[in-house]
Amino acid sequence: MTYTEQYNKAKLNPSKVPEIKLMTNRILANRNRYEGIQAVNGCPWWCVGMIHMMEAGGKKNPFAGHLHNGDPLTAKTVNVPKGRPAGNPPFTWEQSALDAIAYMEGANRTWRRLKGKWDFESTIEKLEAYNGLGYKRMGVPSPYLWSYTDFYVSGKYVADKKYDPKAVSKQPGVCAMMKVMGITP
Repeated sequence: MTYTEQYNKAKLNPSKVPEIKLMTNRILANRNRYEGIQAVNGCPWWCVGMIHMMEAGGKKNPFAGHLHNGDPLTAKTVNVPKGRPAGNPPFTWEQSALDAIAYMEGANRTWRRLKGKWDFESTIEKLEAYNGLGYKRMGVPSPYLWSYTDFYVSGKYVADKKYDPKAVSKQPGVCAMMKVMGITP
């Protein structure tokens, strides 16, 4: 099944819709910042917003964290990918966001293969690859994409390379947020 077919079939968990709306309202409130990134590299504003919410959206000030992984902008990243971006801290959120997308296009096999492609199917594939393809290799739905939909029940990497089949994601997946925002193929 393609990402688009799966997306079209996915149903939201009704009890989670208020939480999903909270996250999507944060994305919509910051659309101008995300559009600024899109203007430079073509990554759709909503895709930038999804990554931002997944990586730093739960923090008190999400614009104080790197788009790469949510680490503080006051220093280079310490988590994967480590040592980003080039230059001297502190970094602006925009510097970090542009570096995160450029980094993915250079370091990630999926992003390199799909460089410059931002159609719906390619964008969902890139979003899954942003978090890593460990779930796909295991044949289980990625919570990064499908949490809070009927395609995801449990199973989560609780640390780098440490998978727990009983762990449950506590944040909405990007496809759940996209559905609430009305983003369609």
